Amino acid sequence: MAEGTGQTAGQAAEQAAGGTGERPVTYDTVEAAVRAQLAKALGGVRGMVEAAVPTIGFTGTYVITGELRLSLLVGAIAAVLLLAVRVLQRSTPQFVLNSLVGIGVAAFFALRSGEAEDAFLPGIIYNAAYAAGMIFSILVRWPVVGFVIGSVTGDPTAWRSDPGIVKLCSRLTWLLVLPCVVRVVVQYPLWLAGQVAWLGAAKIALGWPLQVAALAAMAWLLARGRTPLQGTTAA
Repeated sequence: MAEGTGQTAGQAAEQAAGGTGERPVTYDTVEAAVRAQLAKALGGVRGMVEAAVPTIGFTGTYVITGELRLSLLVGAIAAVLLLAVRVLQRSTPQFVLNSLVGIGVAAFFALRSGEAEDAFLPGIIYNAAYAAGMIFSILVRWPVVGFVIGSVTGDPTAWRSDPGIVKLCSRLTWLLVLPCVVRVVVQYPLWLAGQVAWLGAAKIALGWPLQVAALAAMAWLLARGRTPLQGTTAA
Protein backbone atom coordinates (compact mmCIF):
# COMPACT_ATOMS: atom_id res chain seq x y z
CA MET A 1 0.00 0.00 0.00
CA ALA A 2 1.05 3.63 -0.32
CA GLU A 3 3.59 5.16 1.99
CA GLY A 4 1.13 7.24 3.92
CA THR A 5 2.10 5.39 7.03
CA GLY A 6 4.07 6.68 9.92
CA GLN A 7 6.85 8.11 7.89
CA THR A 8 10.02 7.17 6.21
CA ALA A 9 13.06 8.38 8.09
CA GLY A 10 13.71 10.92 5.34
CA GLN A 11 10.25 12.37 5.69
CA ALA A 12 10.71 12.54 9.44
CA ALA A 13 13.93 14.47 8.99
CA GLU A 14 12.28 16.96 6.70
CA GLN A 15 9.33 17.35 9.03
CA ALA A 16 11.62 17.90 11.99
CA ALA A 17 13.25 20.68 10.01
CA GLY A 18 10.09 22.31 8.68
CA GLY A 19 7.62 24.60 10.36
CA THR A 20 9.58 24.95 13.57
CA GLY A 21 10.41 28.63 13.38
CA GLU A 22 13.14 30.29 15.42
CA ARG A 23 14.37 28.30 18.39
CA PRO A 24 17.04 28.82 20.99
CA VAL A 25 19.89 26.33 20.86
CA THR A 26 19.19 23.76 23.58
CA TYR A 27 21.76 21.09 22.64
CA ASP A 28 25.50 21.05 23.13
CA THR A 29 26.34 19.10 20.00
CA VAL A 30 25.08 18.54 16.48
CA GLU A 31 24.72 14.84 17.24
CA ALA A 32 22.43 15.48 20.23
CA ALA A 33 20.28 17.86 18.17
CA VAL A 34 19.80 15.37 15.34
CA ARG A 35 18.97 12.51 17.73
CA ALA A 36 16.34 14.59 19.53
CA GLN A 37 14.70 15.98 16.40
CA LEU A 38 14.45 12.65 14.58
CA ALA A 39 13.05 10.89 17.65
CA LYS A 40 10.39 13.59 17.99
CA ALA A 41 9.38 13.45 14.33
CA LEU A 42 9.11 9.66 13.96
CA GLY A 43 6.27 9.19 16.43
CA GLY A 44 7.87 6.39 18.41
CA VAL A 45 6.77 2.76 18.54
CA ARG A 46 3.08 3.67 18.49
CA GLY A 47 3.40 5.59 15.25
CA MET A 48 5.19 2.65 13.68
CA VAL A 49 2.50 0.18 14.81
CA GLU A 50 -0.23 2.45 13.47
CA ALA A 51 1.58 2.42 10.15
CA ALA A 52 1.58 -1.38 9.96
CA VAL A 53 -1.97 -2.23 11.10
CA PRO A 54 -3.88 -1.07 7.96
CA THR A 55 -1.43 -2.94 5.72
CA ILE A 56 -1.86 -6.10 7.79
CA GLY A 57 -5.64 -5.73 7.53
CA PHE A 58 -5.57 -5.21 3.77
CA THR A 59 -3.10 -8.00 2.99
CA GLY A 60 -4.61 -10.55 5.37
CA THR A 61 -8.12 -9.95 4.08
CA TYR A 62 -7.05 -10.19 0.43
CA VAL A 63 -5.10 -13.41 0.98
CA ILE A 64 -8.13 -14.99 2.72
CA THR A 65 -10.94 -13.68 0.52
CA GLY A 66 -9.39 -12.51 -2.76
CA GLU A 67 -11.80 -9.54 -2.63
CA LEU A 68 -10.07 -6.26 -3.48
CA ARG A 69 -12.81 -3.85 -2.37
CA LEU A 70 -13.38 -5.68 0.91
CA SER A 71 -9.65 -5.72 1.62
CA LEU A 72 -9.33 -1.99 1.01
CA LEU A 73 -12.36 -1.41 3.25
CA VAL A 74 -10.81 -3.44 6.08
CA GLY A 75 -7.57 -1.44 5.82
CA ALA A 76 -9.51 1.83 5.86
CA ILE A 77 -11.65 0.77 8.83
CA ALA A 78 -8.52 -0.18 10.78
CA ALA A 79 -7.04 3.28 10.16
CA VAL A 80 -10.31 5.01 11.12
CA LEU A 81 -10.47 3.05 14.38
CA LEU A 82 -6.90 4.02 15.19
CA LEU A 83 -7.79 7.63 14.44
CA ALA A 84 -10.80 7.44 16.76
CA VAL A 85 -8.57 6.18 19.57
CA ARG A 86 -6.18 9.08 18.99
CA VAL A 87 -9.03 11.58 19.07
CA LEU A 88 -10.51 10.10 22.25
CA GLN A 89 -7.12 10.23 23.92
CA ARG A 90 -6.59 13.77 22.65
CA SER A 91 -3.21 12.83 21.23
CA THR A 92 -1.82 13.91 17.88
CA PRO A 93 -3.55 12.11 14.98
CA GLN A 94 -0.79 13.02 12.54
CA PHE A 95 0.56 9.53 11.92
CA VAL A 96 -2.88 7.93 11.55
CA LEU A 97 -3.90 10.68 9.12
CA ASN A 98 -0.77 9.89 7.11
CA SER A 99 -1.93 6.28 7.01
CA LEU A 100 -5.43 7.28 5.85
CA VAL A 101 -3.96 9.35 3.04
CA GLY A 102 -1.83 6.38 2.03
CA ILE A 103 -4.84 4.08 1.98
CA GLY A 104 -6.75 6.56 -0.16
CA VAL A 105 -3.95 6.74 -2.71
CA ALA A 106 -3.51 2.96 -2.67
CA ALA A 107 -7.26 2.45 -3.19
CA PHE A 108 -7.24 4.82 -6.17
CA PHE A 109 -4.44 2.89 -7.89
CA ALA A 110 -5.88 -0.56 -7.10
CA LEU A 111 -9.49 0.21 -7.99
CA ARG A 112 -8.49 1.94 -11.21
CA SER A 113 -6.64 -1.15 -12.47
CA GLY A 114 -8.59 -3.81 -10.61
CA GLU A 115 -5.31 -5.40 -9.49
CA ALA A 116 -4.60 -5.74 -5.76
CA GLU A 117 -0.84 -5.46 -6.23
CA ASP A 118 -1.31 -1.92 -7.53
CA ALA A 119 -2.20 -0.88 -3.98
CA PHE A 120 1.52 -1.16 -3.29
CA LEU A 121 2.69 0.72 -6.38
CA PRO A 122 2.41 4.27 -4.88
CA GLY A 123 4.69 3.19 -2.01
CA ILE A 124 7.28 1.87 -4.44
CA ILE A 125 7.17 5.10 -6.45
CA TYR A 126 7.31 7.14 -3.24
CA ASN A 127 10.43 5.38 -1.98
CA ALA A 128 12.14 5.64 -5.37
CA ALA A 129 11.42 9.37 -5.53
CA TYR A 130 12.53 9.93 -1.95
CA ALA A 131 15.77 8.06 -2.50
CA ALA A 132 16.47 10.05 -5.66
CA GLY A 133 15.72 13.34 -3.90
CA MET A 134 17.97 12.57 -0.95
CA ILE A 135 20.82 11.38 -3.17
CA PHE A 136 20.51 14.61 -5.15
CA SER A 137 20.66 16.62 -1.90
CA ILE A 138 23.92 14.88 -1.00
CA LEU A 139 25.46 15.42 -4.43
CA VAL A 140 24.74 19.15 -4.36
CA ARG A 141 26.02 19.35 -0.75
CA TRP A 142 22.63 20.21 0.75
CA PRO A 143 22.01 16.92 2.61
CA VAL A 144 18.49 16.64 4.00
CA VAL A 145 19.63 16.03 7.57
CA GLY A 146 21.39 19.40 7.57
CA PHE A 147 18.02 21.11 7.78
CA VAL A 148 17.45 19.36 11.11
CA ILE A 149 20.44 21.32 12.38
CA GLY A 150 19.02 24.50 10.91
CA SER A 151 15.69 23.93 12.66
CA VAL A 152 17.47 23.86 16.02
CA THR A 153 19.80 26.81 15.51
CA GLY A 154 17.17 29.06 13.93
CA ASP A 155 19.31 29.53 10.81
CA PRO A 156 18.36 26.99 8.12
CA THR A 157 21.57 27.32 6.08
CA ALA A 158 24.41 28.35 8.42
CA TRP A 159 25.44 24.71 8.92
CA ARG A 160 26.74 24.61 5.33
CA SER A 161 29.67 26.86 6.26
CA ASP A 162 31.15 24.06 8.39
CA PRO A 163 32.61 21.24 6.19
CA GLY A 164 32.59 18.86 9.16
CA ILE A 165 28.85 19.28 9.70
CA VAL A 166 28.14 18.93 5.98
CA LYS A 167 30.12 15.68 5.93
CA LEU A 168 28.30 14.34 9.00
CA CYS A 169 24.88 15.25 7.56
CA SER A 170 25.79 13.63 4.24
CA ARG A 171 26.65 10.36 5.99
CA LEU A 172 23.41 10.46 7.96
CA THR A 173 21.40 11.18 4.82
CA TRP A 174 22.99 8.16 3.10
CA LEU A 175 21.68 6.07 5.99
CA LEU A 176 18.20 7.43 5.22
CA VAL A 177 18.58 6.61 1.54
CA LEU A 178 19.41 2.95 2.13
CA PRO A 179 15.99 1.78 3.45
CA CYS A 180 14.21 3.45 0.51
CA VAL A 181 16.49 1.73 -1.99
CA VAL A 182 16.06 -1.67 -0.29
CA ARG A 183 12.25 -1.31 -0.37
CA VAL A 184 12.26 -0.56 -4.10
CA VAL A 185 14.72 -3.36 -4.94
CA VAL A 186 12.67 -5.93 -3.00
CA GLN A 187 9.11 -4.78 -3.71
CA TYR A 188 9.31 -3.82 -7.38
CA PRO A 189 9.98 -7.39 -8.65
CA LEU A 190 7.16 -8.66 -6.38
CA TRP A 191 4.84 -6.05 -7.88
CA LEU A 192 5.78 -7.13 -11.39
CA ALA A 193 5.02 -10.73 -10.42
CA GLY A 194 1.68 -9.82 -8.82
CA GLN A 195 2.65 -11.36 -5.49
CA VAL A 196 0.19 -9.58 -3.17
CA ALA A 197 0.88 -11.67 -0.06
CA TRP A 198 4.63 -11.25 -0.40
CA LEU A 199 4.21 -7.54 -1.11
CA GLY A 200 2.28 -7.13 2.12
CA ALA A 201 4.86 -9.11 4.08
CA ALA A 202 7.71 -7.16 2.51
CA LYS A 203 6.04 -3.83 3.20
CA ILE A 204 5.65 -4.69 6.89
CA ALA A 205 9.12 -6.25 7.25
CA LEU A 206 10.80 -3.39 5.39
CA GLY A 207 8.72 -0.73 7.15
CA TRP A 208 9.44 0.03 10.78
CA PRO A 209 11.97 -2.83 11.36
CA LEU A 210 14.18 -1.51 8.56
CA GLN A 211 13.60 2.05 9.73
CA VAL A 212 14.64 1.12 13.26
CA ALA A 213 17.78 -0.51 11.87
CA ALA A 214 18.61 2.66 9.92
CA LEU A 215 18.04 4.81 12.99
CA ALA A 216 20.21 2.47 15.07
CA ALA A 217 23.00 2.93 12.52
CA MET A 218 22.48 6.69 12.73
CA ALA A 219 22.56 6.56 16.53
CA TRP A 220 25.83 4.62 16.38
CA LEU A 221 27.34 7.18 14.03
CA LEU A 222 26.06 10.08 16.13
CA ALA A 223 27.37 8.53 19.35
CA ARG A 224 30.90 8.52 17.92
CA GLY A 225 31.15 12.29 17.50
CA ARG A 226 30.65 15.49 19.41
CA THR A 227 30.50 18.27 16.84
CA PRO A 228 29.91 21.57 18.71
CA LEU A 229 26.57 23.10 17.81
CA GLN A 230 27.91 26.59 18.50
CA GLY A 231 29.94 26.40 15.30
CA THR A 232 26.69 26.41 13.37
CA THR A 233 25.33 29.52 14.96
CA ALA A 234 28.57 31.42 14.74
CA ALA A 235 28.76 31.00 10.99
